[in-house]
Amino acid sequence: MSNFKFELNSSGVKELLKSDGIKNVINSHAQRIYSSLGDGYKVDQYDGVNRSNAMVWASSRKARKDNKKNNTLLKAIR
Repeated sequence: MSNFKFELNSSGVKELLKSDGIKNVINSHAQRIYSSLGDGYKVDQYDGVNRSNAMVWASSRKARKDNKKNNTLLKAIR
């Protein structure tokens, strides 16, 4: 048996999750999802405490109703 110990560098992981490369990947996924949706949806990207985030949401009443009835956002992810 080996006495191998693994210690995760938390600050390094946080730096990686906020890097420009990760931001580009996240933004490209959000834009892909957004482009497959109709009118009434919006996309946004922001830096959180530990990582970069992107979100796509139904911003209009019609889009919210459509999403509630058809799970439009969930289907766009697939």
